[in-house]
Amino acid sequence: MAGERILLVEDGADVRHFLAESVLQPAGYDVLTAADGVEGFTLARDLQPDLVIVDYLMPRQDGLEMLAALRNANFERPIILMTAEGSEALAVHALRLGVSDYLIKPFNPDDLLTAVDRVLREHWTRQITRNVPAQLLGANLQMELRLRELDTLVEIGKRVTSLLDLQSVLNQVIGAAVHLSHAEHGMLLLLDESTRELYLYASTDPAQDVTGAFRLPVADSLAGRVVRTCRPLVLTSEDLHKIKTDYLVYSLVYVPLVLQQKVIGVLGVTNREHRQEFEPHTLQLLSVLADFTAIAIDNARLYAATEHERDTLNTIMRDTEDAIIVVDPRDHILLCNPAACKVFNLGQENYQGRLLSDVIQHQAVLGLFSKGGQGRRGRNGEISVDNGQRTLNAQMSVVQGVGKIAVMQDITYLKELDRIKSEFVTTVSHDLRSPLTAILSYVELVERSGPLNEAQAQFIGRIHTSVQSITVLISDLLELGKIEAGFDKDREPVQLDVIIRQVVEAQRQLWEAKEQDLLVQLPGDLPLLFGNPLRLRQMVSNLMENAIKYTPARGRIRVSVGMDSDFVVLRVADTGIGIPQKDQPYIFDKFYRSDQAIDEFEGTGLGLSIVKGIVEQHGGRIWVDSHPGKGTVFTVMLPCYDQEST
Repeated sequence: MAGERILLVEDGADVRHFLAESVLQPAGYDVLTAADGVEGFTLARDLQPDLVIVDYLMPRQDGLEMLAALRNANFERPIILMTAEGSEALAVHALRLGVSDYLIKPFNPDDLLTAVDRVLREHWTRQITRNVPAQLLGANLQMELRLRELDTLVEIGKRVTSLLDLQSVLNQVIGAAVHLSHAEHGMLLLLDESTRELYLYASTDPAQDVTGAFRLPVADSLAGRVVRTCRPLVLTSEDLHKIKTDYLVYSLVYVPLVLQQKVIGVLGVTNREHRQEFEPHTLQLLSVLADFTAIAIDNARLYAATEHERDTLNTIMRDTEDAIIVVDPRDHILLCNPAACKVFNLGQENYQGRLLSDVIQHQAVLGLFSKGGQGRRGRNGEISVDNGQRTLNAQMSVVQGVGKIAVMQDITYLKELDRIKSEFVTTVSHDLRSPLTAILSYVELVERSGPLNEAQAQFIGRIHTSVQSITVLISDLLELGKIEAGFDKDREPVQLDVIIRQVVEAQRQLWEAKEQDLLVQLPGDLPLLFGNPLRLRQMVSNLMENAIKYTPARGRIRVSVGMDSDFVVLRVADTGIGIPQKDQPYIFDKFYRSDQAIDEFEGTGLGLSIVKGIVEQHGGRIWVDSHPGKGTVFTVMLPCYDQEST
């Protein structure tokens, strides 16, 4: 407190000036001073200061004599006595005369200020109490109790909602409920949805079973009534009968734990030994605590579920044989699992937070991440490790809000099988060409040897058709073998729009014969590609042929080219028969054809395999979106020509 008038009586001038000017006045008090007891008595009697601070030993009249004189003059303000003589007898004498505090010299200035503040507060409290009616004092006391309860409730709410261990949460809740309601015991029951029973999860009674064996049916119990009605229950000794437990209670309060408008449990307090009923505001306090509890239970359950999911994910990441690397948008490592550390010869240290290029120097991996994410579908590719002895198939995906994830699978054995198969197919294809040429030659000789009857001419026609089909198949196999072997290494800047126009013109007879509506949309400022023009033309031609073949007469075909970051995007869309969902994952495999395509259309099943090989040879991606009966869209992404990188 500050602003009160204080009379300081001290015969030592230095001490008097120090206490007045350096201690009391800076603290905000109005200070009067006197040099002895006689002068101090006169000032105190006439000016009635709020507080008197007086020294014991002074000339003419000491402090106790001055105090006695003031009491005889009915002076009722508080007095603090200062003395260098700290005897028990003096202290007893001073207290009998009404001294409010007793300071022994030398003392710290802070001790004096503390004593002054306390004495003045007590004095004003007594004055207010003396003048306030008893009813108002009682109301004030009740208000103070309510405020303390609210403060306690807020503090408990903070603690409870910050805990993440469910058992700790509920133990805190039970203790808080008993404390706030002044109850003898507390319990918390949670609802088992599968059995529609309440089981005891926490209790202040150590004799109660909290292992889950103690259960109450929701359909036939007092606590179950709270669950059924979603309303609190207050019962006293007058209307309470024996609950389905082994003890009798004289009063109880049950409140529901409600989460998202659904009861998940019951919080209860009871009095068993004393016939004491709960105060009316207890229900309100417990209802607020129940709301805190429901939120805390939900938080704890969500945290436990998250921890379980995280542990499961960590186990999968740790034990999987696939190499997995996750980076944030700035290419700082978030995860590098043990398989990835082993593949790239990294130690077992924690690489989280480090820049990817500082940890892994493999250029293919860095290129995968640096170029990935520019398209919405990420990027894929093959990575060679261990000096070319092993091959990894890398799939890089972009996850919004996280970064980029690369999953790399060892496909060395698949590459070896594919190599053996390709060599076998190429060898067989070469070996078949000579017999086929001989067959065609002999067929021509048969036709020249003399006239043929109708049946013979029909057989000769079938031979021609079969040989031509096999020849096309062999040509496609040889083309595919060349692509997979990488024989077409010659690259140059290519204008994709020019190639598309050439293919459209070359196939004009096909789509005009079926009266199809073909629309080509090409931007005027399309960037160059760096690739093999013959192969790129073959890619466009195969996609166009498929669209024309599988689109019925008078159907629509749309060929469009656009940009997506540093990629040129080619789309060939049609309104054809579509591809069943079950067939879509396999349409780029060699010789694969859907059942409908086999039954109604001719083909070798190699056209899309050749397209996929050409796209991957040029560092691009291809995928399909199709709905049976509505049509198909093939999308190809090819990197733009980067003159600096070439």
